[in-house]
Amino acid sequence: MTDEAFLRADKWLYQARFFKSRSLASKVCDGGLRISGNKVDKAHARVRVGDVLTFPQGLHIRVVKVLALGTRRGPASEAQGLYEDLSPPEKQTPLPKAARSGVMTRDAGSGRPTKRDRRQLDRLRRG
Repeated sequence: MTDEAFLRADKWLYQARFFKSRSLASKVCDGGLRISGNKVDKAHARVRVGDVLTFPQGLHIRVVKVLALGTRRGPASEAQGLYEDLSPPEKQTPLPKAARSGVMTRDAGSGRPTKRDRRQLDRLRRG
């Protein structure tokens, strides 16, 4: 491949076996992917050899360096040759609890929300 070779971000994440489907990979690209420190808003962002990708995967933030561009979604052993993991699993810190669940939580023992609390939550959800 030449120096100008690139691959779509969602396709590379799928081929490197970070996500089970390309649609899951594109959802991550739309919301939380950074390529070499620059935030990406679209799945068609270009990934080149040498780029550092930062993205959420499950409960952890992954940081990987692109070593090669794949031609297909092959076996796991082939996919591991596409990247270098810069954040080993034992050193990964989980996302904050609020970011993981996506559901608002209340303190234990605070009881049911009052009518006033409910209205405040509704305003918060609407923006």
